[in-house]
Amino acid sequence: MRPFHPEFIFTALRQILPYLWVTIATMAGTVFFGSLAGILLARAKIRRGPVLRALSEIYIYVTRCIPSIVMLFIVYYGLPEFMLAFGIDINNFSKAFFVIVTFSILFAANMAEVFRAAYESIDPGQREAALSAGLSEWQAFYRIILPQCIVVALPNFTNALVNLMKEGSLSYTIGMLDVMGKGQLMIGINHGSYSLEVYLALSLIYWAMTLVIEHGFGTLEKHLSKGRKIVAAS
Repeated sequence: MRPFHPEFIFTALRQILPYLWVTIATMAGTVFFGSLAGILLARAKIRRGPVLRALSEIYIYVTRCIPSIVMLFIVYYGLPEFMLAFGIDINNFSKAFFVIVTFSILFAANMAEVFRAAYESIDPGQREAALSAGLSEWQAFYRIILPQCIVVALPNFTNALVNLMKEGSLSYTIGMLDVMGKGQLMIGINHGSYSLEVYLALSLIYWAMTLVIEHGFGTLEKHLSKGRKIVAAS
């Protein structure tokens, strides 16, 4: 068996890190589209009629029961065939497109529950008081409800973002060259040699990304919670 070479970890890091922007870009796209869809799903569960509420609940239940890798293959192999039925050829689209579509579908289901729980945690009397004070429905939501919802939702949003980062590593299975994809390519080029060193380098990268996410959103949560603590103390 080949001996362990710890110095190769730094070699792997130098070769993998330039692909970090691909991982970050796909995460950003997923968070943007998944959060928008999550808001619509949460709104359907909270404020809409029984039909939209039922459809939202079915969507959330079904998508949360499907493993990420299965959904990725369904989208990657199934979406081009589905679009061809309408005369649209997306076979030459970037693999990042299919990754963002896949994880947006899954992320939306999680965000719908996060946003719904955050909204329902706010006392309905605050909305009623804002409306009685002359604010419009939109002003009451934007100025009174939304800031509190953000604070409540941040911890669960942070956990969902960390899970998205880890599940996004599955994108290498369809050939996307992100952080994990580059690591797998290095292992293949070396015919399986230095696998341990490459995976340790990948572990360091994902560990560092997790620390940045948790510290960044933790700091934001503390900053936004100051007003709530002052009100509670008074």
